[in-house]
Amino acid sequence: MAYPVSDHFDGARFFNPEGARRRTGRFPMLRWVTRREGRAKWPDRVENRTFAPPPAEVAEGEAAVTFIGHASFLIRLPGLVLLTDPILSERCSPVGWAGPRRVRPPGLTLDAMPKPDAILLSHNHYDHCDIPTLAALHARFGRTPIFAPLGNRAFLTRKGLGPVTELDWWHHAELHGTRITLTPARHFAARTLRDRNTTLWGGFMLRHAAGQLYFAGDTGYTGYFRMIRERLGRPGLALLPIGAYEPRWFMGNVHMNPADAVRAFAELGAARAVGMHFGTFQLTDEAIDAPERDLAAAREAAGLPAACFTTLDVGETGLFRLDPG
Repeated sequence: MAYPVSDHFDGARFFNPEGARRRTGRFPMLRWVTRREGRAKWPDRVENRTFAPPPAEVAEGEAAVTFIGHASFLIRLPGLVLLTDPILSERCSPVGWAGPRRVRPPGLTLDAMPKPDAILLSHNHYDHCDIPTLAALHARFGRTPIFAPLGNRAFLTRKGLGPVTELDWWHHAELHGTRITLTPARHFAARTLRDRNTTLWGGFMLRHAAGQLYFAGDTGYTGYFRMIRERLGRPGLALLPIGAYEPRWFMGNVHMNPADAVRAFAELGAARAVGMHFGTFQLTDEAIDAPERDLAAAREAAGLPAACFTTLDVGETGLFRLDPG
C-alpha cells in the first residue's frame, strides 16, 4: 500500500490514534454473539409515510436534506447534488440471503432520485458501501464521481465504479465550487476477515459559498470533533449518527450513542444537527425507537431546544441554513 506512514497509518494498516476508550477483552464479537439476552426485538417491517419529493432547487445559503435511511442522504446544495453512503438493498451483507435485513423501505427509490453529481462514501462496511446500489446508480446515471477515504479506489474501480477520488484525513477536493474535506472519525474498516483496516474511514465537511455541512459517517465519540471545528470552522448543519450503540462495552469505541452525539454537536459548534444511522437495519441490541427517545433525553439534559438536534422521518426532506449563525 503506497501511502506514507502517518499518525493513523503504520505502513500496512490504518488505526485510531486515540487508542481504545473501552476495554472489550479478547474475542469481543464472540462474547457479544453468545450473550444476546439483552437484544430488543424489532418489528419485521415498518412502512414509510408519504412525503413530497425533494425540491428541484434550493435558495442560496440553503441545503435540502432528504433522509433515505440509515446513513443515506440526498443532499441538494445550490448547483450540487450529493448522495451519502447510499444503500437501497434489502440486506447489508456480503450475500443477499443472510445478514441484517432492512425493516423500512428506502425513503427514495432509484427512479425518484435526481442525478447525483457525486457520491460520498465514509468507509467500506456493507451498510455504508453497498455495491449493488452503487452499481444501480451508475447504470441509471452513468459514471458518477465517488469521494472516499484512502485505500478504497482499487476495490471500487474493480467493480466498475467511479471515477474515485481518494482522500486522507484533512485533505480536500473541489467539486462545482464546493470544497469536500475528509475528516477524522473513530471507527474501523473491513469487508472480509483478512482486510481489517487496510482502508481508511472518515467523515466529510462540505464548504459551500454560504456555509458548511458536516456528514460524520460512522464514528464513536472522538476528540477530533473539537479539532474539526478548530481547523475547518463551524458547520451550519451536522449529520450525526445516533444508533447502533448497545451494548456500550462493545460498541462504545466505534459507535456514538445519542448522549455522545449531543456532546459532538456542541463541540462542533453546529447550528443544527440531524440524527442518522438508526431505525433501518438492526445491527445492535437497542430497540428500534431507543435512539430517538435517548436523543430527546440527552438533548433535554444538555438544555438544548428540540429544534437544534432532531431527526427526519424516512423519506422526509428538511431545509436548513448553512450559515452557522
